[in-house]
Amino acid sequence: MELPFAESYKIKMVEAIRKSTRKERELWIRDAMYNVFNLSSRQVYIDLLTDSGTGAMSDLQWSAIMQGDESYAGASSYYRLKEVIREITGFRYFLPTHQGRAAENVLFSVLVKEGDIVPGNSHFDTTKGHIEFRKATAVDCTIEEAFDTEAEHPFKGNIDLGKLESVLTSMPREKIPFVIVTITCNSSGGQPVSMENLRAVHKMASRYNIPVVFDAARFAENAWFIKQREMLYRDTDIRDIAREMFTFADAMTMSSKKDGIVNIGGFIGFRDEELYKKASVYNIMFEGYITYGGMSGRDMNALAQGLIEATEFSYLQTRINQVAWLGNRLREFGVPVLQPFGGHAIFVDAKKFLPQIPKEEFIAQTLVVELYKEAGVRSSEIGTLLADRDPVSGENRYPEMELLRLAVPRRVYTNNHMDFVAVALNNIYERREDIRKGYKIIREAPIMRHFTVELEKA
Repeated sequence: MELPFAESYKIKMVEAIRKSTRKERELWIRDAMYNVFNLSSRQVYIDLLTDSGTGAMSDLQWSAIMQGDESYAGASSYYRLKEVIREITGFRYFLPTHQGRAAENVLFSVLVKEGDIVPGNSHFDTTKGHIEFRKATAVDCTIEEAFDTEAEHPFKGNIDLGKLESVLTSMPREKIPFVIVTITCNSSGGQPVSMENLRAVHKMASRYNIPVVFDAARFAENAWFIKQREMLYRDTDIRDIAREMFTFADAMTMSSKKDGIVNIGGFIGFRDEELYKKASVYNIMFEGYITYGGMSGRDMNALAQGLIEATEFSYLQTRINQVAWLGNRLREFGVPVLQPFGGHAIFVDAKKFLPQIPKEEFIAQTLVVELYKEAGVRSSEIGTLLADRDPVSGENRYPEMELLRLAVPRRVYTNNHMDFVAVALNNIYERREDIRKGYKIIREAPIMRHFTVELEKA
């Protein structure tokens, strides 16, 4: 008999979590204005809101914290992190930041100006926010298969080369500061980008003398999928795949709270020294001195170790398999989920789950609220709320997909927790026809509204 799969770690410490009653949850979500971001963590049983900064650090990471050098300038922790980043990504220059959106803020302050066009695969919410805040436009060039939740394309994060070339040829070169590629592509379902596509995008952009920037928050998971799904890389080490991926980027941003397996931190990687120097000015203004940039020495040490662990095969095997476990359980129940499964989350197709809810009543958010009321599980909406309003017309943007995202923190929950989530969603699925109304907005921010929006029943 073949031995069953088991986790690549054992548990040293636990944290108690409390189950609440449905009556309590209905009161709490009402007081939170039907926005799960407003809930206290103590009101949540299983928290799948995000995988960002919510992972469990290893014994080696905690040991590294104790050796952190808190010198203001030139700390040994900075040089340790610099060495690991260069080894894994190949980038010679880097700036530490306190998290991924800070990295975007620094880099985009140099590169993006009013009227610019930034093409890429489905832009992450903060990425699009930073672009639109500067009165520029993000153009989605993702392949069409990405918007069919049942299509079994292995690399739904790929950029459509025809769409990209159309953008590159329609605008003056000076209006396109860079092409951005998100690996894996969170907003299209945590879907990977193939090495073949990365190579082709870089080749095309180079023809127009336009740099390529990676949003590399989940680069290790992307490398895993390349190893599993591109025949040429079946026998290639994860770190070798990662290094090759980064040869097709001229710069990168990183939210280290994902594949760095830390609770806070980020960085920008540069191939060009001149761009690094320009960005350093903004890093000092917004983040801190160039050798700490918003991070403590102990956190840089933990990140250096986390990057090493995140690129180990055994870790990634455990990580990806747990996400797939949840996806397979939901599929057994008949719950409509985006396929193939992504690396960090399972995405439930809310349009197919609740077809009776009008798009104006925020379909995915309706399902997010139902899941919380059912079982105390916090998830997130990847749909109309996140898509925000069109900056020109002021009208809601209705994306092709309305998704409920179940983002799985790294090394935190067991498969029993995943089963609990699956059964909770199945319970809702069995009574889905009874859900007749969604929600309407009563207060929203002018940009990235989903974080603080206030809702009431429609």
